[in-house]
Amino acid sequence: MGASPAGESERCVVWLGEPTGQERDSLAAAGWTIRVAAAGEHGDVGIRSRGTVVVADLRSHDPARMQALSLLLARHPQLPWLAVTAADTPWRAPQMDGTRQASAGVLRAPLNERQLVATLARLVDDHQPPEARQFAFDPIGLIGHSPEVNAALSAIRKYAPVDLPVLITGETGTGKEVAARMLHRLSARHSYLFEAINCGALTPNLVQSELFGHERGAFTGANVRRIGHFELAAGGTVFLDEVADLPPEAQTSLLRLLQEGTLERVGSSQSIKLDVRVLAATHVDLEQAVAQGRFREDLYYRLNVLHLRMPALREHRGDIEPLAQHFLDAFRDRNNSRASTFSRAALEALQEHTWPGNVRELRNRVQRAAVVAEGLRIDVADLELRIALPAGKAPATLDSVRVTAERDTLMTCLRESHFNVSECARRLNVSRVTVYRLCKKHLLPMKSMH
Repeated sequence: MGASPAGESERCVVWLGEPTGQERDSLAAAGWTIRVAAAGEHGDVGIRSRGTVVVADLRSHDPARMQALSLLLARHPQLPWLAVTAADTPWRAPQMDGTRQASAGVLRAPLNERQLVATLARLVDDHQPPEARQFAFDPIGLIGHSPEVNAALSAIRKYAPVDLPVLITGETGTGKEVAARMLHRLSARHSYLFEAINCGALTPNLVQSELFGHERGAFTGANVRRIGHFELAAGGTVFLDEVADLPPEAQTSLLRLLQEGTLERVGSSQSIKLDVRVLAATHVDLEQAVAQGRFREDLYYRLNVLHLRMPALREHRGDIEPLAQHFLDAFRDRNNSRASTFSRAALEALQEHTWPGNVRELRNRVQRAAVVAEGLRIDVADLELRIALPAGKAPATLDSVRVTAERDTLMTCLRESHFNVSECARRLNVSRVTVYRLCKKHLLPMKSMH
């Protein structure tokens, strides 16, 4: 066989209908090749690469395009596809076997170009074989056989099909976003967008615009209308991480969305009806935040309809070894690494560590160790973990061990990053807010000590 033609691996949109000029420009800017296919081609379009997705443009109520979609999918049963429908058109998927639905999507007009590009990318990535995906495994991974993890998984399966808000609580790095993504994937909204937003990272004076959008001229610099995250995820799911960091005005707008299903863009008095599921997460005690006046009580009860608690890693230590091996195997699948297992001393050190960064910290340490390890086994030094205290030197309480280890880990990272908070947060894979909170907790300086 000859070499594959140039461009074989490019992402391609086969558009049944006619995209607008703005849609063409947005897709081209995102690196997509566009092939416009008339409905009369009746499924005879050639499929040239695995990065192809079909878009059936049904905004004009043309039944021939639905027929063309059905014929094309009959010839290419594994092809991902997306239907674009008018806002007033009831959606009915083409008749085919049940396995087709996992590769299907639907967007309703008016079509937002950012939403279109994101949806097409998700459909293609979901359909790629593991070796071709950018990420072949969850960034944290909700893995384990402990009662604590099984309880979380059981709750996720129960909550996913119920179209109600879920409040996900747990320490930093316990997998709150992974749980939110699982809730979305297992819900009836899985064909629509999942928008994950870190509320603590939003610029305070632009929170309203980022979440709910703004009209042109709403404020200085607002030269064009902006669609916010909630509108982008219409029909899908919005995940608000660190929701306690939302300022009061955004809390009020979020409450209105949850109560009335409407929002108003900044600079507009027109209410927009919106169907979106809201998932929220926090590592702080929201009840305490309510008592202190930092969080609206009525919003707390609106978010906390269903509650999912993610356990800290120290609460299910039996999962540490299989998690560590999973992260090592996944890293070796994507990178060159000699190390394929852990020494007994390394496994003991993993068990002894208090894991202030939880599963995220475990993943980061394993990946770093896989890079620096010289032999076939990862040892304690590769993990940069300290051996447990010598016999007879045990502290009075287990809590004192955890606090000391957390303080030592943070202090070491601050020194290594020359007391640059942003760099320290990046190395620990936590937010800057968390670094400041831990420094305050352990009375650590924010600048170098001599």
